[in-house]
Amino acid sequence: MERRAYSTDLSDAEWACLAPHVPAPRPGGRPLKHTRREIVNAIFYMIRSGEAWRLLPNDLPAWQTVYHYFRLWRLDGTWQRMNTALRQSLRVQVGRNAQPSAAILDSQSVKTTGVGGERGYDGAKKLNGRKRHLLVDTQGLVLRAKVHRADLQDRAAVPLVLEDIQDVYPEIEHLWADQGYYGTGKTWVEEHLRWTVDIVRHPPKPRGVWAPIDAVIDWDAIIPKGFRGVLPRRWVVERTFGWLSQSRRLSKDYERLCETSEALIYATMTRLMVRRLART
Repeated sequence: MERRAYSTDLSDAEWACLAPHVPAPRPGGRPLKHTRREIVNAIFYMIRSGEAWRLLPNDLPAWQTVYHYFRLWRLDGTWQRMNTALRQSLRVQVGRNAQPSAAILDSQSVKTTGVGGERGYDGAKKLNGRKRHLLVDTQGLVLRAKVHRADLQDRAAVPLVLEDIQDVYPEIEHLWADQGYYGTGKTWVEEHLRWTVDIVRHPPKPRGVWAPIDAVIDWDAIIPKGFRGVLPRRWVVERTFGWLSQSRRLSKDYERLCETSEALIYATMTRLMVRRLART
């Protein structure tokens, strides 16, 4: 069957950036039916389009083969290693050190489906599902992704997300976070990691105004509604969540295992960074 081109396919320049980080075939065994490039193209197609594994087009490799490699690279940490290598190359390309010295932490609650697995009810967002915790650098590139049940509060999830983080990123000294990490989360980071923590908050809302009884008050001018403005540094991680939402497979959490959801985040960021690296 003739292979049609998809918009998610890697160009020659993009594949040249990614190929050194893709595991090579093992020696011996039967001849390979599909190249590594075709396998990676099928994985990126699935993530971007939101297809189920069994609904991959017939002109792509068989879904069993594609899923096998995606699962294999999840288990041996290949997706995370590719994300790390490409992130370092991209940071150097824009004139920054390969290792970050500051990071931003935030979470996103997403619904789950009937596939099962770990889940919980987030009372603040009023949904049953999971939380995606992202630690990103000041460019919005993912340093660590952690997925867990949604009923775990942000401040309580800090030890789970940042466990052994200093062994991987020893140069980080500062962290930005929102008000959900204030209290025990902020204290844990300062005591265990010795980082400085900046809790970025919205300006306080005015609670009222003094005026005569018969005065006409423009409440919309005093207490504005709607968008309250961009917060310093916090918009960076929110933009990263926006990047992830462009991939329909991540519109909800369709996975049974949290580890699979984390691998999909790393794979999505891999595709984004490869595109940026290939432009130059």
